[in-house]
Amino acid sequence: MTKVIALLNQKGGVGKTTQATNVACWLHKQGFKVLLVDLDPQGSATEWSETRDSDDDFPVVSMGTKVARDLPRVAGGYDYVVLDGAPQIKDLAGPAVKAADLVLIPCQPSPFDIYSCATLVELIQARQEVTDGKPLAAFVVSRVIKNTHLSREVREALAEYELPIFDAHTTQRVAYADCAKGGSVMDLPETDKARQEIEALGREMLEMLNHG
Repeated sequence: MTKVIALLNQKGGVGKTTQATNVACWLHKQGFKVLLVDLDPQGSATEWSETRDSDDDFPVVSMGTKVARDLPRVAGGYDYVVLDGAPQIKDLAGPAVKAADLVLIPCQPSPFDIYSCATLVELIQARQEVTDGKPLAAFVVSRVIKNTHLSREVREALAEYELPIFDAHTTQRVAYADCAKGGSVMDLPETDKARQEIEALGREMLEMLNHG
């Protein structure tokens, strides 16, 4: 059965597309059949896919506010569908939450980013109340700057939302920016720190989906 993973946060610049594209690449590298769905009208994930030069790749399609209705028409046969959410578009968050089996909320260690999650968390929790706890949901701390005060306190602040917080996280690394034009950290050596972060995120993500 196809599993749908949505990366959502109505605040821009939190690392949704970076995590969505790299997680999709990780899943593909594990041998799964993957579809990446670009919900952002700016089309960042679509542009990313158009610059890729790999012959062994997965499709990327654009979709809008009808994703909950339209996704089943194209998702058949895929193991995982990854939704790359759009910022500042409330009409997309609801349908994406409805379509998802798991919602990941990338959040930077910033008070503004933490506060901005409130509406999305309320939307997810309202959905969970009427669907026996579905979708599963968790925070992923993104773009961490090592050894900073905010990075140490973000988990305590996010805990007030009463959603799980992944141990896996991403840090502020040049590798992510370098891969934004069609690349992936999964193309880097196994010893690369950014690649290891995405691998850890992928493993924790599947653990939640399989045992959530």
